[in-house]
Amino acid sequence: MATCIRFCGVRTKLSNRFTEVIQSAHLPNAQLKCSYCDFIRRQFSCVCNTRITSALPPCRRGLQYRRKHSWCPEINRQNTCVTLTGSPRHSLLGTARFSKDYSLLSRSLYSPFSYAPAFDSRQSRYCWSGSSGSNSSSSPPGDSNDPASAGADDPAGDGKNDGSDGEEDGDEMEHTGSVPEMPISPGIMPLSPMTVPEVWPRVPVIAIKRNPVFPRFIKMIEITNPSLMDLLRRKVKLNQPYAGVFLKRDEDNEQEVVKQLGEIYNVGTFVQIHEMQDLGDKLRMIVMGHRRIKITDVLPEDADYTPILETKPETEMTVNNHKRGRRRRKKVAPEAEVIGELVAEQDKANNDMSSFKTIPASITEVLMVEVDNVAHDPYKSTEEVKALTAEVVKTIRDIIAMNPLYRETVAQMIQGGHRVIDNPVYLSDLGAALTGADSSELQAVLEETNIPNRLMLALSLLKKEYELSKLQQKIGKEVEEKVKQQHRKYMLHEQLKVIKKELGMEKDDKDAIEDKFREKLKDLVVPDHVMEVINEELTKLSFLDNHSSEFNVTRNYLDWLTNLPWGKFSTENLDLARAREVLEEDHYGMEDVKNRILEFIAVSQLKGSTQGKILCFYGPPGVGKTSIAKSIARALGREYYRFSVGGMTDVAEIKGHRRTYVGAMPGKAIQCLKKTKTENPLVLIDEVDKMGKGYQGDPASALLELLDPEQNSNFLDHYLDVAVDLSKVLFICTANVTDTIPDPLRDRMEMIDVSGYVAEEKVAIAQRYLVPQALNNSGIKEDQVVLDESALTLLIKSYCRESGVRHLQKQIEKVYRKAALKIVNKEMDKISVNPDNLQDFVGKPLFTSDRMYQETPSGVVMGLAWTAMGGSTLYIETSVRQWLDGGSGKKGEDDKRQGSMELTGHLGEVMKESANIAYTVARSVLHTRQPENCFLAKRQIHVHVPEGAVPKDGPSAGCTIVTALLSLAMDRPIRQNVAMTGEVSLRGKVLPVGGIKEKTIAAKRAGVDCIILPAENKKDYSDLQSFITEGLEVHFVETYDDVFPIVFPDN
Repeated sequence: MATCIRFCGVRTKLSNRFTEVIQSAHLPNAQLKCSYCDFIRRQFSCVCNTRITSALPPCRRGLQYRRKHSWCPEINRQNTCVTLTGSPRHSLLGTARFSKDYSLLSRSLYSPFSYAPAFDSRQSRYCWSGSSGSNSSSSPPGDSNDPASAGADDPAGDGKNDGSDGEEDGDEMEHTGSVPEMPISPGIMPLSPMTVPEVWPRVPVIAIKRNPVFPRFIKMIEITNPSLMDLLRRKVKLNQPYAGVFLKRDEDNEQEVVKQLGEIYNVGTFVQIHEMQDLGDKLRMIVMGHRRIKITDVLPEDADYTPILETKPETEMTVNNHKRGRRRRKKVAPEAEVIGELVAEQDKANNDMSSFKTIPASITEVLMVEVDNVAHDPYKSTEEVKALTAEVVKTIRDIIAMNPLYRETVAQMIQGGHRVIDNPVYLSDLGAALTGADSSELQAVLEETNIPNRLMLALSLLKKEYELSKLQQKIGKEVEEKVKQQHRKYMLHEQLKVIKKELGMEKDDKDAIEDKFREKLKDLVVPDHVMEVINEELTKLSFLDNHSSEFNVTRNYLDWLTNLPWGKFSTENLDLARAREVLEEDHYGMEDVKNRILEFIAVSQLKGSTQGKILCFYGPPGVGKTSIAKSIARALGREYYRFSVGGMTDVAEIKGHRRTYVGAMPGKAIQCLKKTKTENPLVLIDEVDKMGKGYQGDPASALLELLDPEQNSNFLDHYLDVAVDLSKVLFICTANVTDTIPDPLRDRMEMIDVSGYVAEEKVAIAQRYLVPQALNNSGIKEDQVVLDESALTLLIKSYCRESGVRHLQKQIEKVYRKAALKIVNKEMDKISVNPDNLQDFVGKPLFTSDRMYQETPSGVVMGLAWTAMGGSTLYIETSVRQWLDGGSGKKGEDDKRQGSMELTGHLGEVMKESANIAYTVARSVLHTRQPENCFLAKRQIHVHVPEGAVPKDGPSAGCTIVTALLSLAMDRPIRQNVAMTGEVSLRGKVLPVGGIKEKTIAAKRAGVDCIILPAENKKDYSDLQSFITEGLEVHFVETYDDVFPIVFPDN
């Protein structure tokens, strides 16, 4: 046995087909069937002859009660309705409590299929409402308005029961409609549609954002606040599925329960919960709005009971009946006691309402509020209202026609059987709900009580939505048209491809790619080992999918293999006269470089074939090392390709990447072949002395294979992985110094020294190349500015003493820019630049004097030094710090008081060692030539090299330091206008040094007429041009004994 959770609460046996057979102790012969619920249904009537269908438990046998209820026309007060019609065998007693609006207050517990009587105000009767889909006005089984039912229950047609057998009545009262068997999930609570009360003053608050709920519209709401969830569950269990939905003022507020009333609008919607799904941590509800309500006060959370209007005392007859009922219930079965418990619980809840007359002052959360219904102002169907209604309908139709998505929405919003155009109230809500306006605008429509104004607000929102729909449609059409064009183009291309394929004019993509690669190989002389790899890759390509990553890798690999110039050579110029003319045209001087190139051409002419070579030009900046390489390429008729390795730290730049890497590509050597499209280009590798070294490897070591004439004929790149012949390539490298070049790499190259220019060479270069280039860049005509040769000489001597001509080019361009400014300002028409006005164009001179001493005193000697900027003069100064004679006389102390030397001038370690050696040699020479002279042995000597901020290092100043110490010791100046260089050994040998040309140029620029050089450097001096050595007295010495008579002559 299970307890019926319907209206009656009788314990009954339930079957799978929703059919029950009740065998009651009070109705021993009764078997009543019901296909909808699990309780007994009967028809009863009041004294007003109004038929009522209710579900009541069995009561005392043989008693008849006919009493009036509160909604009878004769008595207009709340009362207990006790109705009875039937024979003594089947007498039933029912008690129901009604309010003034005829809504049933004492109801059954909540059930999945709840059928309860509801009052239909239009037909002045209560009707059945259930979840079977029938509306509230549908007649229940056995209703007097149903002819079939009336005939079955009342054959006489007078509306009275004839007292027939209960079993027959049960069969006749069975509903003819079919209700499908619906398994209900424990978490889903579909609520039965019932007549919504017109007055429900206390409701829970559901705060939403963005869009309010309009009357007659449905919305799904999810609740996660525990307090609000418990309140709604309690309401639903009491079969009071009503709430108030209010819109938040702040759309960013994510709280579901507001703290103050100011956080929500005070006008909202009274909604009925149609379905509720309890998911544990949240509630998912489907609610339907019914009317507008307005908040009047806040209630505490526990004020969630149904408000009951004040009732009058029951009549004596009613009390007596209750007493009889209590006496009877003591004898009836336990099933009949359930309804009494329910009624008692509800009465107790109603009586407890008096405790909430005073509301607590502190309310932390607004869960329950007291509301009043908001009625719209009375209106007449004037022409204005009709016009507004028609315009709203027209706008809705336009929106639906423009956007078909609204059609389904409107179909769901409009209930069947309603004429929307005849109801301006609903039409205004429909128009507002259809739009996506702001929440404040929708709330304004909800709060408006004047119907014409509400229609106008809804119309304005619809017009905005219509304009938005038009813009959306325009954008959609543009996008659709673009997509159609692309799709159409794609389809036409595909069709054209198929047509060409059918006609034999075009093949598949793979076949076309293979044909393209083979077409490239037709005019090439590809080595056999390379052709074998190409064929393997083409076969592999034919089996790969076009969209696979391996397909693209293989395709790129084949593209590199087929784009290399296999067997292609550029025609070389073997005419020596033409080559010399080109070299002289672009560069002045540099005879060593030009002669080496002419030798290269002569060998190629004799051999009858091109050849490769590895050359390295080293020298100071600005002397034309990079530019001469381009001139050589033009003179030889070869393609030119340049790349710099300065700062390079990745070996893959030289040897290429592995093909497995993303973005892999060959190295620079293979790239130059693809770009120049020839196997014998001229490749310039710039700045080989500035290569770096990182975790990716050492590029200098990678160049060993590339620049080795014996190995580069089978150069193996990591990407190509096939041998490539680079023996026909002419490699030219450039460097400023050779010290930082690794010895194995320097050994593979032919080193050619490109030294600096002397003043005469600079003047010639300026007149031939730099001045015409400056004229062209400045836009000045040749006759407008004249730069005198004397001005150029002064510019070179006082401003541009470096070995190269880059700084000289900048100064000349500066002169012509200043001249251009004067010409444009019309200060001068023609300008002549001479030594007198040169400072007006280039400023004050940087070098005012070439010599520190016009006459060198004793202890001072001019030396010659080499720097990266060229040669320069270097003075060595010596002086006495302290005299050590006049000691105590003791032999031990006198032995300790020996001479010493201190060095200053930012000297390097090598130069310090050279100075110490020179000090020893000077003491030895002085002791040999003047034994009585103990100057160096008895004194503390201070040796200084001027310009202390400039670092200095190297052994070439040894001979100069020895001479300065001897001059100081003998207190005798050396021969004037003498400069020297050379390293001295501990035994007095003068060793060779480098930079003879630069040092000679520096000595001549300083006005020196006699220089002393090591004998081993005679070959270097003999290579100098005659205009450099002209006017110079040169002495080549092997030991310092050869130097002494030159600097200290007898006369």
